[in-house]
Amino acid sequence: MIDSGATPRDDVGFLGLHFAALDIDQVAAWVRDALAAPRFRYVVTPNVDHMVRLHNNGDAPWHAAFAAAEREADLCINDSRILAKLAGLSGLALPVVPGSDLTRVLIEGGMPTGTIVALIGGSARDATWLQAQLPDATIRHFEPPMGVRDNASAQQAIVDFVEAEQPNLTLFAIGAPQSEIVAHRIQQSGRARGVALCIGASIEFLTGAKRRAPRVMQRLGLEWAFRLLSEPRRLWRRYLVEGPPIFAIWWRWRGARRPR
Repeated sequence: MIDSGATPRDDVGFLGLHFAALDIDQVAAWVRDALAAPRFRYVVTPNVDHMVRLHNNGDAPWHAAFAAAEREADLCINDSRILAKLAGLSGLALPVVPGSDLTRVLIEGGMPTGTIVALIGGSARDATWLQAQLPDATIRHFEPPMGVRDNASAQQAIVDFVEAEQPNLTLFAIGAPQSEIVAHRIQQSGRARGVALCIGASIEFLTGAKRRAPRVMQRLGLEWAFRLLSEPRRLWRRYLVEGPPIFAIWWRWRGARRPR
């Protein structure tokens, strides 16, 4: 059994974060152990988008809160094969545990009877689907207003909901950096329990509302290309403008590590 009371000792330091050196089954076991935790814990799944935001948006009003949320998470796992490849070029073995795969494994494994699961974001249809997949659990759904990232009152509304419902598992489906920022606020408040995951669009992939890249493209690190082709109007800027600076970020980090 993996101790869910602390981040595992074996970790990989890369681009300013400490990633747990765990495979997907070990991470799922950690999450299941944390369902009954009396103190709220949360898991972050940084990818290229997260790393660029972390390193290149220092002037943004939300940056300090996001950086603290990423660095003070109870468990940090790598969601990106591109990050894994860059880490490999630096002599580091960085495991890949896609957040969507982790969400699928947890849902397919079911939840103990009486488990309370809170879905933050998503639609009523997503909540209904989740209840059908987890018949032994009770699903609580909260749909916050738009603009959570820059709206302190909207963030507090989510905090209040989680503290009132006391879920064992909280699923944040409101995107980054707002998911991480709110999870950190709940952790710091100290009045909730269980464990939270920042799952992004995972449920939409599982329900079929959005298509995920074929396995071969995932293994080649080309899932971003598939998503870009699937939703070009929404994602072109993220993948063609905002994402490429990751290579400069990695190059600077790599140079800073070299002995002088």
